Amino acid sequence: MRDILTNPSVRDFLTSLADGDLNIATGLVWIIIATALSMVGGAIGGMLLAGKDIGYQFSAMLGALFAPAGVIPAILLGFAILNLLTHY
Repeated sequence: MRDILTNPSVRDFLTSLADGDLNIATGLVWIIIATALSMVGGAIGGMLLAGKDIGYQFSAMLGALFAPAGVIPAILLGFAILNLLTHY
């Protein structure tokens, strides 16, 4: 485990991720993190909205499946806007 953190390429990746550099690798990591967080939020929202009507487990599953459908396009649009703004 110590070798992973002392590897120069991993250290450079973690540095670029913390600095806010936007490239393909950091963009994919941020998309994965945002998708996972939106799934958790969608599950909680589904349970709050429709838990009593259709069951808590089913509403959590539906909320977790439909939440990334709105988040992923918004993230990609945000990345495109950030990419355009960094050139000006």
